[in-house]
Order: sequence, then structure tokens, then C-alpha cells
Amino acid sequence: MRTHATFQLIGDRSHQCDATATYTHNDARAYVLCDGIGSSDEVRAWTRTAARRVARAAAVRADAEAGLRAVYEAYAAEPDRHDEYVRYDLPAACAVVAVAVPGKLLTVAWCGDTRAYLVTQRGTVQRLTNDHNLRRVVRGNRNVVTSYLGASETDQQTTERYGHPAIESVAHDAAGRRLLLASDGAYEPVEDSNRTLADYLTGSPRHAARNVAAFAVGHAGPRADNATALVADIPTAPTR
Repeated sequence: MRTHATFQLIGDRSHQCDATATYTHNDARAYVLCDGIGSSDEVRAWTRTAARRVARAAAVRADAEAGLRAVYEAYAAEPDRHDEYVRYDLPAACAVVAVAVPGKLLTVAWCGDTRAYLVTQRGTVQRLTNDHNLRRVVRGNRNVVTSYLGASETDQQTTERYGHPAIESVAHDAAGRRLLLASDGAYEPVEDSNRTLADYLTGSPRHAARNVAAFAVGHAGPRADNATALVADIPTAPTR
């Protein structure tokens, strides 16, 4: 039986620029969701590659923050990322990664407004991430992100400007529980409809991921965003 699944819908966008990836190294398994900024062939291709890079880096390091930070810094080192005339034309994405290692806490790291949730023992949903966008910083536009993969700012620079570092991370007991990674196109319509994500996270991972994405696009109004949900049941012992 599959322990994780992804489901995506394109919404009303011209391209599907969300991407997911998983990677397992020894007993460490990484789950990644990236939400590309913009809608083009270039952004779609870049975001897919970025998701795979983050998944591999995080699994090999057996730690979400170490993996995401390694890829963030690699992109930030590209000379064009520091050129004020071209940097904002380069592909970029919000990203969230979770790494499960048997016997250890689940580690989660993010930049941007992609989110991670855990289903609790009581069947409610616990959000693990805190958005990097202007709504968090100044109660501004939730669609303007304040950190992302492809940015060149350091933790200190981002903190000085927005009050949070470029990358944040948490660790949480998740053994035997269900994880959800979601793009803003998946979670925002649910929140805007005053529904709870827990209502859509039952059944198999495939069924749950489909439910989240389908509800989001069906209730997003006339301009539905890409909606992507990755659902994973975190094992309690190594999977061989």
C-alpha cells in the first residue's frame, strides 16, 4: 500500500507550476512541495528541478532545514540573482520540505507560503508552518511573499526587512500520523470557505490529496490557482 500521494489541478492558470518530489536515502525520506512564482514553461521546468534538488539534499542530510538551506544558498550564489536588472525575471518558488527519519522527530523547513500540517490523534489538523508573506508582516497582501527559493537575501537581511529569517524550521513528533503539504492554491480556498482541512484528509493518501485539491479549485471562484496537495502517512518504523 502506498504511504504517500500527490494530486494537482491546474485551476485557471496557463501552466501547472506547482511541483512535488520525494527522495529516500537510507531510512530518511524527504517530501517536498514547491509553488512556482509565475506561470510559464520556464517557471514550470525550474520548479520541477528545484523540488527534486531539495528532496535529495534533505534526504541525504536527514534534515529538512539543512537540505533546504543547501539548495537555497546554491541558487542565491548565482551571479544573476544579485543583479537588480534581471533578478526578478529569474524563476523562483516557495518551498516546504519535511523529512521523516524513524525514531526521530519530523523536521520541517520552508521559505514562502507553502504549508505543512499534521493530522492530530483527535482528527484535527495542526499547522506547522508560518507564512512568509505580507499578511504575516504588516497585515498586507497575502499574495506577496517575503521569502522564496531563488532569493539572494540572507537570514539576517530578511529578518531586518520582514521580521523573520529567509528559512524557518520546526521539529515535531509525527510517527504514525498523517502529513499534508499544500500550496496556497490548495489551502486558501478551504480557509476562505470557513472549512477545515481535516474534513478532506480521510481515506487513502491518494483520496485525501484529491479531495483537498478538488475542493480548493471548486471553491476558488473565477480565478482558481494551481492547487497541489501531498499527503503522506509517516511510518513508525523503517520501511524496507
